[in-house]
Amino acid sequence: MCETCGCSNNEGFKIHDPAHTHDHGHNHDHNHDHNHDNGHFHSHSHDHEDDDHHDHSHGHTDQKVINLNLDILSRNNSVAQLNRRFFEGRKVLCLNLVSSPGSGKTTILEKTILALLPSRKIFVIEGDQQTLLDADRIQKAGAPAIQINTGSGCHLDAQMIDSALMKMDVESDSTLFIENVGNLVCPAMFDLGEYKRVVVISVTEGEDKPLKYPYMFQSSHLCLINKSDLLPYVDFRMEEAIRHARSINPALEFISVSAKSGEGMNLWYDWLTKQAESSLLSGKK
Repeated sequence: MCETCGCSNNEGFKIHDPAHTHDHGHNHDHNHDHNHDNGHFHSHSHDHEDDDHHDHSHGHTDQKVINLNLDILSRNNSVAQLNRRFFEGRKVLCLNLVSSPGSGKTTILEKTILALLPSRKIFVIEGDQQTLLDADRIQKAGAPAIQINTGSGCHLDAQMIDSALMKMDVESDSTLFIENVGNLVCPAMFDLGEYKRVVVISVTEGEDKPLKYPYMFQSSHLCLINKSDLLPYVDFRMEEAIRHARSINPALEFISVSAKSGEGMNLWYDWLTKQAESSLLSGKK
């Protein structure tokens, strides 16, 4: 169970691709070797049986919960680092898109794919609790997509991304978008191995989002403020939202966009080009 929000654990996730559905029940040990650096293999083993530290029948329950959380994040971070080495080895710009439900992440992705696909190779990993709806939309826009269904889980983790990468042939010198589960709490805690984290909010959500979900804004690099075409019709003060966010993360960048009207989208595309040049050509982290 995720102690941050109380959701069930994510070990029952499913990965769907155009060829077949693969169920990761994860009630067994599995070892896998795969090429994560253009010819360099790494092997890692994941034992998903209940360990002693999963036993909460003793006293001192609070201490056990803390240890479990630390262990989960430690294991996640180890796999995330392997994912990051894979992306760096193939010169893949990986971006983790996070938001609350309904902010417009998928629409932004669709428009981005249509605008950039002729000149850039784009791949997408979709995260959602149920359905293949988002992956279907992305594929119709023209980009290969893998759908991860987390069931009752509220976030993607590094192991899910690792498993999806074994099913998706992400080409070198490409861009990989990871559209996380709609949730501004738990996804903030889980490094996926991405180069940058992009948080999307919309003007219909309220300018106090950064104050309510500070860690998400603290851990993000760019904030897309979507649905700017609705500003004349909603009570949203752009300056206040930015001020709240920068009180938490002074380095956070902002771009106001409307995926519907196209307003500001060229600034988003320019930002993507800048990140690709920074991460892939200079080797900066």
